[in-house]
Amino acid sequence: MAGERLTKTAVAERALRLGDEEGLEAVTIRRLAQELGVTPMALYWHFKNKDELMAGIVDQALSTVRADRDATDPWQKQLRAMVEALIRAMREHPALGDLMHVVAKEDGQSFTRATNDALVLLTAGGFGVEEAYWVASYLLHSAIGLVAAQPDCPMNVPAAQAAEWRRQKRLKLESLPADKFPLVVEFAATFARVPDIERYYAFGLDLVMAGVEAVAPGMEQTMGAARA
Repeated sequence: MAGERLTKTAVAERALRLGDEEGLEAVTIRRLAQELGVTPMALYWHFKNKDELMAGIVDQALSTVRADRDATDPWQKQLRAMVEALIRAMREHPALGDLMHVVAKEDGQSFTRATNDALVLLTAGGFGVEEAYWVASYLLHSAIGLVAAQPDCPMNVPAAQAAEWRRQKRLKLESLPADKFPLVVEFAATFARVPDIERYYAFGLDLVMAGVEAVAPGMEQTMGAARA
């Protein structure tokens, strides 16, 4: 890669792609330098060590998580769009969920900007700034959990082996004692088909957003006024 194109963003994007393709253990300064066609010292200009590189990956991946600033949209609709963007980023980049737990994501501009956007929306819903931060953190970890618990076979199982993985999973659950675990055995039948992943995410997002709206002070005031 030509020197003038070796920007911090370009390095982070290539590192993110490498992590998606081969796992985080493959993302080293030396390997990344080889991928970019430069010396390791050229990367240290942008990232002093691997910790900074990992934080840079997260910052790049979260750059698309933004609030819709259309004033005509209610706060909860804008907030849902932010969570949808976060889930989309983590689905596109399987390594991101694990990275979010281990890097200093607060050092990146994307995470700080997204946090501030979320606080603006949540305070518009009537939350105090401290409660708003709690809710924003809850939504972040809910999104991570949704992606981590995505139904069907694990991401490291090749697509050609997915049907066999589901069959083995179904047989294992069906072999449980039906008198002790009747509903688990009943649930086993769902592995006979490919799960509706998009419905899974829509349902999960409905669930977490319903919880936020249920306790939002602004929503309580609106409902109270409607009943009056």
